[in-house]
Amino acid sequence: MRSFQFSRKTLGIPYAVFLLIFVAAPLAVLVFYAFTNGQGEPTLENLTGFFTNPNTLGTLFYSFAVALVTTAVSLAVAYPTAYILALSRMKRKSVLLLLFIMPMWINFSLRLTALKEILTLLEGNMAYYPFFNTIVGMTYDFLPFMILPIYTTISKLDTSLVEAARDLGADARRAFLKVTLPLSMPGIISGISMVFLPSMTNYVVLEMLYNSTYIMGSLIGSYFTAYNWHGGSMIALILLAIICLFTIMTGGSESEQNGRGGALL
Repeated sequence: MRSFQFSRKTLGIPYAVFLLIFVAAPLAVLVFYAFTNGQGEPTLENLTGFFTNPNTLGTLFYSFAVALVTTAVSLAVAYPTAYILALSRMKRKSVLLLLFIMPMWINFSLRLTALKEILTLLEGNMAYYPFFNTIVGMTYDFLPFMILPIYTTISKLDTSLVEAARDLGADARRAFLKVTLPLSMPGIISGISMVFLPSMTNYVVLEMLYNSTYIMGSLIGSYFTAYNWHGGSMIALILLAIICLFTIMTGGSESEQNGRGGALL
């Protein structure tokens, strides 16, 4: 037993070294630059500057709006799709699911270039519809990440629970709202986490689809491009804190939903 425990600890050393070099060390550098000025002196000016600068706050709110709309549109498209595929008795439904996953195998730039050509044919001058193009591009990019967890969750549901609800007098709509939807919430929460957070930072979509407005990712990039590592590091830390808070909230919600699902089962 002792030799087995020693071997497990030994196998964990490479992972610890990897985390130390590629996670802990860069984060320490980020914290150092965020709370120092150009002379290396400790300061909170970068933190207060973020919350007093209307440009950074406006970018934060715009990023939230983009992420929120993208998540809502992705969920509206993904849930019916995943629901139909998961409960369908078609023999080739795995092929249909594969059609939604296949774009992920193609280079990101190529996919956006193709989408840009399609939008150009539909709109003419794409500069007139920057927010719409951003939402379309974000949804196109992150839709598979919303479909897959919902599909996996619904496909594992016990259909006898829906049948029991119908036997007890519930119609199809009520059975869906009271049984299927609550039990599929873990998949919905996972999908929201996988779409909402990247949508706040994926500035490549904006640049390729002619949206000159900044989101958090492009704002951080502009600071580092201008060699303002201190301000860029602070914005990156604030965004990291928002992501951690969102992850904790969704993780708690998912655990609560799993507990309710277990009680229902």
